[in-house]
Amino acid sequence: MFDKEVFPREHIGESFAHPVVPALQESGALAKVLASPCWVKKFGGVYAWDPGKPAVALFDQAPFEKDGVRRWTMHVDRAEFDHILLDHAADVGVEVFQGVAVTAYEPDRNGGLVRLGDGGAVRAGYFVDASGRQSSVSAARNKRGWLSNFKNIAIWQHFTKGGQTQNLAEDWNIFTEDNLSPIGCFAFRDGWCWYIPVPKVIDGRRVLTHSVGIVTNPAVLKEPGRDYTDQKTFLEAVRQVPYLKDLIQEAVPVADTMLTATNYSRVSDEFADYDERHLLVGDAAFFVDPLFSSGVAVALTQAAAAALLIRKTVDGSLDETDQRHLWQDYNAKWHGTAETFALMIDQWYHAIAKNNPGSVYWNTRGTGADLGIREQTFDALLNTAFQPALLEVMTHGSRKVEDLDAAGPYLTATALAEPAELTDDALVSLAPTAGIRDSVTFVVPGFKATNPPANVQLPPAIIDGMTEYWRNPITNAGASPSPLRDTIPCRRIFSTEDPHGPTIDADPQRDGVDELWKLLGEGPVKFGELAPRLTPPQTRLVKRMCVSGFLTVQPAS
Repeated sequence: MFDKEVFPREHIGESFAHPVVPALQESGALAKVLASPCWVKKFGGVYAWDPGKPAVALFDQAPFEKDGVRRWTMHVDRAEFDHILLDHAADVGVEVFQGVAVTAYEPDRNGGLVRLGDGGAVRAGYFVDASGRQSSVSAARNKRGWLSNFKNIAIWQHFTKGGQTQNLAEDWNIFTEDNLSPIGCFAFRDGWCWYIPVPKVIDGRRVLTHSVGIVTNPAVLKEPGRDYTDQKTFLEAVRQVPYLKDLIQEAVPVADTMLTATNYSRVSDEFADYDERHLLVGDAAFFVDPLFSSGVAVALTQAAAAALLIRKTVDGSLDETDQRHLWQDYNAKWHGTAETFALMIDQWYHAIAKNNPGSVYWNTRGTGADLGIREQTFDALLNTAFQPALLEVMTHGSRKVEDLDAAGPYLTATALAEPAELTDDALVSLAPTAGIRDSVTFVVPGFKATNPPANVQLPPAIIDGMTEYWRNPITNAGASPSPLRDTIPCRRIFSTEDPHGPTIDADPQRDGVDELWKLLGEGPVKFGELAPRLTPPQTRLVKRMCVSGFLTVQPAS
C-alpha cells in the first residue's frame, strides 16, 4: 500500500452510514476503532428540508420497529479513524509506505509497473486505485464524468460550544428521549448544511467539537454577500438556518479559516479491466452526493468486493471465461449502484427544488434523468428497488414508492427503463444467439446485516440473524454472514456470438430462470399470455433480457 500522505491527516467525511459497522467487523478493525476515543455513536438522521416538520429516521427503522434492536454507526475524527485502519492493514501483513505517491501504472501481460513519486517503481500482479476523487493515475487512462447535472462545493470548519441535535426540543425529535445522536442536515436558500459531532484533540485536550458545513453551488459564492469561504459570512448564514441556528449561536471555530472540497458526484467510465489487471475502489471509482453519508460505507464494501474478485481470479477455482464475467459484474453492478443511487438523491433534490423557486442552488438540483444513463444502469433499475433508508425519509415514514413525485429523476428514469415494446400483443422469444450456462457472481452492494430493498425477500433465519448481529456486532459477528465472503452460483445468460460480452446473471431459485428459459424456448408467445404465468422476479428478468438484447420482441402487427 502506497499513500502520498503521512498519517494522521485531515479528511472530509466524518459521519457514516450503518453498513460501515459490519464492513469494519469483517475486516477485523472494528474492535480497534471502538477502543479508540475518536468516535460518537450515531443512530440516524434529522433532515430539515420542510420547515414545518423535518424528516427523521433511525437506521433500518422498519426492522427496528419489529425487533426493538437499534442499528448504529459512527461520527468520527477522520484523521484518527483512518490512521487506525492504516495501522490495522500493517498489523495483518500489508507492507505500508507513507509519504510515497503513485504517479503512473503501466500494465503489461503479467500485471504492471507502478511508478512512484520518489523515482522508484514496483511490480504489481494487480493494481487497485483507492486514491479518492482526485485520482490522477486512473484519470489518465479512464474518462470521468458527472453523476448528476450539477456540481457542488462543500465549505466547513469545526466548532466548540455547539449544542446536540438530539436536544432540539421538538415533538418530531425521536432522538431526544434516549439521547441518541443523529446527523443533522438542514436546508436553506443556497443549499444545505451538515452538523456532525466530532471528538477532536484541541490544544492537547480531547473535546467534542461539531463539524459544520455548507454544501452549495460554486456559482452562489459569486453573488454579493454569499462568499461562504469567508468565515464571517459563513457564520452569519448558518446562524439563520432553521433549527441549526438553535445549536450554534455560541459556537466558536477552532481555526480562523474555512476548509473546502469540490467536484462531488463523479464517476469513472470503467471500474475494472481484466486484461490490464486494474481496479478502482471507493471515490476513485465514483462519489455520490454526500447527503446520506454513504461514501465510506460504499468504499469499504466495494473494497471487500475487490478483494473477493482478486482472490477468485488467482486461486485457480474459475476458468478464464468465469473470471472475465466476474470482472464484468464488478464493473456493471457497481456502475448500476452508483447511477441508481445518484438518481435517488436527485429525486430528493427535485422534491426540494419545487418548494424553492427563487433559489439558484435548488433550481439546478434534481435534473438527473436526462443523463446518458448506460444500458447496464437500466438493467439495474429494472432489478433494484428504492433504497429503504432513502424511502423512509423521503416519504416521511410511509415507505411507499407511489408517494414520491412521479416527475422526479429516479421515477422518470425507471419509467424509461421499462421496455416499451413489451405490449400484451407483442410476440417474445429467445434471441437466436442467447445462451445460458452455470457460472458464479457476487452480491452488490453486498451490505451485511442491513435492511434490503423491498423486492429482496430474505428467509426468516437470515432476518433473525441480523437482529442477533446488531445486539452486539463483536460477539455476534457470525450471526449474519457477509454476502461478500464468497461468490455465489448463478445461471449466466450470454451471447453465443460474443461469449466475453455483456451478460445477465440470475439466481436459479430467486429468479426462476430455468423455468423462464424453458417457457421462452417453446417458441414465440404473446407477452400478455406469458406475463400472468410469471413471478415478479421472472417478470423483472424478462424486462432485463429485453433491454439487454437477449429476447426477440416482434410487434403485434
